[in-house]
Amino acid sequence: MTATTAHQMTRTGKSAQVRQYTKAGVLGTWAAAALPMGALAWLGAPWLAHHLDGPAALPRALILMLTAGLAWQFLLVLGLVYREQRSLRWSVLKDALWLHAPRSPKTGRRGGRAWLITIPLVFALAAEEMLPTLPTPGSRDMGLFLESHVGHTFLSGNWGWLGIIVAMQVFNTVLGEELLFRGLLLPRMKGAFGRWDWAANGALFAVYHLHVPWVIPQTLVVDTVALALPARRYRSSLLGIAAHSAQTVFFTVIALTLVLR
Repeated sequence: MTATTAHQMTRTGKSAQVRQYTKAGVLGTWAAAALPMGALAWLGAPWLAHHLDGPAALPRALILMLTAGLAWQFLLVLGLVYREQRSLRWSVLKDALWLHAPRSPKTGRRGGRAWLITIPLVFALAAEEMLPTLPTPGSRDMGLFLESHVGHTFLSGNWGWLGIIVAMQVFNTVLGEELLFRGLLLPRMKGAFGRWDWAANGALFAVYHLHVPWVIPQTLVVDTVALALPARRYRSSLLGIAAHSAQTVFFTVIALTLVLR
């Protein structure tokens, strides 16, 4: 479909039609998200930490750099949708990024009981945290940082950094990763990967984590089934956003507790 056709359909009020990406297009979009995150984590963060004063320099630098990388993903999604649809109106974005309530594959109805699938998805992602992982550098483990005395002292009463952490989590699970992989990429991968588009999407999402490579194996196993497959089956990126956002709520509660101490 040409850009002119997409624009005409938008103006006449019809549903936005997404174009299918080639394999090169899919991999190029993946690289545009994954490579900056890897560079920011392994090159940008150490450089920034060297220029920061005070305690927890590397954790602070990582939070800032990864927040920037996730915000870039949001802008990337908007830019690619605009190039395709020539509009960023909400009615267009909903169709272009599958931002609709889940549609039952049996009845075709949207919303209602279809939302119940979110419950097992949340538990599946929670169980992922209990799976064995590859060795994780202690200086880059956000969980260890939040549990440490340095982390407790740094966050106590620190509302400014709480805001930055919340922003990072929101871009992570709502406006960044999920919007890019389940909203932008997944609806456009069927032409290149056929019925296995969801599996390819899950694999790409796993190896996207160059900034935290130790989570790639467990992400490949769990997130492919708990995020990519349901999003495809129910044609809704909101499922992945909702399930993944439980993680955001969890970390936000922990951070808020430390700030209030």
